Amino acid sequence: MPTAKKKTLKSSVSIPVKNETVSEMKVSGPTPGHPVGCKCLSCTIRSGGFLKGKGFTPILIALLVIAVFFIGILVDRVMYLQSQNSGTYQAGNQAQPTTAGPQEGQKVNVSVGHLPALGNKNAKVKIVEFADLRCPFCDQFYKGAEQSLINDYVKPGKVAFYFRHYAFLGPSSIVAANAAECANEQGKFWDMHNYLYENQPDESDTSMYNVTDLTNIAGQLGMNTTQFQTCLSSNKYQKNVDADLADGQKAGVNGTPTFFINGQMLVGALPYTSIKTAVDCALNNNSFSVNSSTGDVTCNK
Repeated sequence: MPTAKKKTLKSSVSIPVKNETVSEMKVSGPTPGHPVGCKCLSCTIRSGGFLKGKGFTPILIALLVIAVFFIGILVDRVMYLQSQNSGTYQAGNQAQPTTAGPQEGQKVNVSVGHLPALGNKNAKVKIVEFADLRCPFCDQFYKGAEQSLINDYVKPGKVAFYFRHYAFLGPSSIVAANAAECANEQGKFWDMHNYLYENQPDESDTSMYNVTDLTNIAGQLGMNTTQFQTCLSSNKYQKNVDADLADGQKAGVNGTPTFFINGQMLVGALPYTSIKTAVDCALNNNSFSVNSSTGDVTCNK
């Protein structure tokens, strides 16, 4: 069996490697202009210092691992910024429509669904929101623009606000949607809706979305816990959750939150000024347009 033997050659580096041909690298001593014995990086490489000893391979591996780690952070950051810019949450190919839907600003025939309206159901303007109760951008809208919308338009009776499920972020989203449905059975839909957004954990934390914890929450909100537990554990209203998702797909929803203001689509956790402009357009019997680059909303007069 052939084995490699260590050779001693002047101004050369030889590395003993079993069962492989030895490759010798010619070196030329210190870098020109550097003193003999210089320990700088250039002279170390030229003298073969990085190739001597057993520490070279572990150091190289460690450097590669560190490089991969930082590349991963960079990629993750880019993806996060892209989602921040869009203001909508999209999860890969989950629950995406199979055909191209209407564009933002286009009018769509979409129903208000089966859940109770917030505000006067006979209001001139009806807003239908498709959202996931675990979606961080939906939570952002709830804690920001939605509160201003309710105070300025819903409470005065100018707008009726409706919620429809677009539960596409995994099993915990479906559990949360079912919990809201079971709360609706006891006339507490908006109470559960508000609680789940006000107490929404990080997306990676799904520990709250189980029958036991949600039943305890239902009790805190004044519901009959036995009735609620039976409802949730049996997925009694799963058909409603599925129907909302299917209607959203047909209407062209591919991210949350998505709104339909008197049928016109508006996408994302937009600033209140954009929502307000769209609502004012509808109140004045005008449609609105959305600038695809800036997201700005303007009335069509």
